[in-house]
Amino acid sequence: MAVALSACQFIDPSVEDAPLNSLDPQGPFARTIDGLFWPVFWIATGVFVLVQGAIIVSVVLFRDRPERKEPKQFHGNARLEVIWTIVPALILAVIAVPTVQAVFDLTECGADAIDVEVIGHQWWFEYRYSGLEGMPEGSTVETANVMVIPADQEVCATMTSDDVIHNFWIPKLNGKRYLVPGQETVLRLQADEPGTYFGHCAEFCGLSHSLMRAHVEAVAPADFDAWLMRQLEPAPVPEEGTPEWEGYQVFANGLCIQCHTVDFADNDANVSDNIIPPDAFNGPSLTHFGDQYRTVFAGAALPEDGEDFQAALKRWLADPPTVKPGSFMPDLGLTEAEIDSLITWLRSNK
Repeated sequence: MAVALSACQFIDPSVEDAPLNSLDPQGPFARTIDGLFWPVFWIATGVFVLVQGAIIVSVVLFRDRPERKEPKQFHGNARLEVIWTIVPALILAVIAVPTVQAVFDLTECGADAIDVEVIGHQWWFEYRYSGLEGMPEGSTVETANVMVIPADQEVCATMTSDDVIHNFWIPKLNGKRYLVPGQETVLRLQADEPGTYFGHCAEFCGLSHSLMRAHVEAVAPADFDAWLMRQLEPAPVPEEGTPEWEGYQVFANGLCIQCHTVDFADNDANVSDNIIPPDAFNGPSLTHFGDQYRTVFAGAALPEDGEDFQAALKRWLADPPTVKPGSFMPDLGLTEAEIDSLITWLRSNK
């Protein structure tokens, strides 16, 4: 009993204290799962009570006693055997019909759904938007850690993995779905209201699996359109002599460019030839790192609850492997002044 209770969390439902609560659906697809869960739960509970009750009655009434005859056996009683075969089959049939229907309902995306590509990496989620209304043909928006979606509108997430098997899970919006290298899976998402919906990788994927998290930021449709247009804008190159310029120089002349991209207006004219990293790129784009909705970083693991964003960013840049074990982002040996300059430049990339 103590072990079972240790897995429970007793909270006030009105308090935002359980961001991964799958029993608090806040979208139509999560409600579909919730509507299936409760009938199955109560059916299973009824079966459990009946079976355990029968076992207890049998143990008490028919337990072995001195000089007591062996109870009458039912082996070969065709009527009873048919009954206890048909009853479970009927129960399973009752459960199977809505289950199969829900599986098909949650698999096929609607014709008006917004397409978003989700790519799993060790240990962060990447999101790509393309072909949406208002976007120039052939353009793509790439961001990380926070998936921005319009509220009350379906999103069709086409998902895959760049390395190992991951699992994308936003419990208040839908169930879990695997991200498999070389394959594509589909997940339907929709939020009733604007807000932040927390997620997590639900498949062990390496040393920092527990720090591979996700946020879905649902915003008003007009705000989503404005955000999308901002994401299409290139990052400005800071003016020489400004604090932002000093941070930009730390980025451009250091090892940051080996893993991170920044989409400048004219890469060839404004930055050195090696600013675009090689094909081995494995870090998120920093083009709009300072965007208002990009409130988390390092696989959405930072800042920690109650921690200041800038303080968390400073801690991360000072020693990534210590903050996130196994991180592919190495300790670059940056000085405190270089870190402060780099943060000033990163936060100016809106």
